[in-house]
Amino acid sequence: MIDYISSLDITAKKITWPRSVVLLGSTGSIGTSTLKVIERHNESFKVLGLAGARNIELLARQASRFRPKYVAVLNNELVVKLKELLPPEYNPHILSGQDGYVQLAKLPEADFVLSAMVGAAGLAPTMAAAESGKVILLANKESLVLAGNLIRKISQTSQCIILPVDSEHNAIFQALAGHSTQEVDKIILTASGGPFRGKNKEFLQNVTKKQALAHPNWSMGAKISIDSATMMNKGLEIIEAHHLFGVDLEQIDVLVHPQSIVHSLVAYRDGSFLAHLGIPDMQIPIAYCLAYPDRVRLDLQPLDLAQIGTLTFEPPDENLFPCLGLAKKALMAGPSYAVVLNAANEVAVELFLQEKIEFLHIPKLISRALDQHQGQKIDSLQGIMDLDLRTRKLVKNMVT
Repeated sequence: MIDYISSLDITAKKITWPRSVVLLGSTGSIGTSTLKVIERHNESFKVLGLAGARNIELLARQASRFRPKYVAVLNNELVVKLKELLPPEYNPHILSGQDGYVQLAKLPEADFVLSAMVGAAGLAPTMAAAESGKVILLANKESLVLAGNLIRKISQTSQCIILPVDSEHNAIFQALAGHSTQEVDKIILTASGGPFRGKNKEFLQNVTKKQALAHPNWSMGAKISIDSATMMNKGLEIIEAHHLFGVDLEQIDVLVHPQSIVHSLVAYRDGSFLAHLGIPDMQIPIAYCLAYPDRVRLDLQPLDLAQIGTLTFEPPDENLFPCLGLAKKALMAGPSYAVVLNAANEVAVELFLQEKIEFLHIPKLISRALDQHQGQKIDSLQGIMDLDLRTRKLVKNMVT
């Protein structure tokens, strides 16, 4: 195996079946897909805790169905609303706020913690799970973008296990299995190209929110859909891959693969490639992580290569999608620049979703934030969050 971020000796955890799972971000696309897998294999997995944010109606339905012992929401006001929606005979422990999410991530009885909260909000609970030595199913790429070095250090002492849920990194993880660092030439992340693949700059000047949210292959939340449209999602995945697999930027390539069937590849020194293929459904990497190192059956349409017929690949257009280059720039510049990159992107995406800026203004705001940053040492969660907050205020002030 390449210089992977954590131990992978799951037998040392002495985890028994059914595995006890905490879902951070249960109402998002990853969370709902995870619950489908768990429902399909309810003899193997038990939901211990669910955490949502504002979608209380869906969280209440999930909690009523799976009856976890713990539920967490964004704030105390939503605690009251959630209690009103739950059946009277069901009384879980309801937690709230960032402290509540962290408490869920650290529960002693939790075997697996799925980190699927969107954006920087997922960092503190992910770090708490790592410090507690949990098996972390990582779908919150921002945790490694913001604090990859810190989490790598934590994992060396806590003996946590980090399993990648992102389809690309899960594919690489599987393609690397059984191979040493010396055998690997490059890892190759595939990208669908998003809704604007093949368009020109003139077209992008007038795109609408509806167009940007219309991903051709994947069903995702609003933020990640916009990141896919700008290709920032792939930029963040480059930084994630750097920390997850311990490879330098020059060993990471990106290929646009519009069919979204090859989820990523590893190129070996003998000229051969190992790839992971599958239909574009997140239940596949989620199930692989939940059952690791085993595999479980899923109720999905099998991949039919004869029907697909052709798989194509092309280089990304970094001139048309500058967010990819901005992410590489941040990775090369140092850890604090990645914090600035992510914070500026989250603010810019939200401004676009609120229709306060145009689509092409997203990379412009991120570039300005990176140019104004002077670099600083990042050695704590608090330092990361302080820089994150300052950057958000800076970018908002650029627009007002």
